[in-house]
Amino acid sequence: MNFLMKAALGGGPPDVGKMLGGDEGDKDPEAEKEKEEERQEALRQEEDERKAKHTKMEAEREVIRQGIRDKYGIKKREVAEAEAQAAMEQASEGSLTRPKKAVPSGCGDDDEEENIMDTMMKYLPGPLQDMLKK
Repeated sequence: MNFLMKAALGGGPPDVGKMLGGDEGDKDPEAEKEKEEERQEALRQEEDERKAKHTKMEAEREVIRQGIRDKYGIKKREVAEAEAQAAMEQASEGSLTRPKKAVPSGCGDDDEEENIMDTMMKYLPGPLQDMLKK
């Protein structure tokens, strides 16, 4: 090892280490705290500037997107999803499970079934009508 390395590592006179940028034992903790606060403030300020820049860019992009939607008649994604969700909620209102399927007209209505039976009975011969009524 050479003389400078020994001095820097503490192998020489104590003042030689200080001259070479070594460890100073008389550092002011208040000054270090102040420097750290300044550094943190600078980081916060940079982050705020970055967020403002990105917010501005996103607003510009949204203007362009809206122009495209207007030009081609496209609904905004959130609006289309909200409409679909509202339709599903309205369809499943009062249901405890999945939404009910729509029942076609003429299927499952008791009144209509009776009307159909009466119509069929008109076309059957008399003895068959009597048999089916019993």
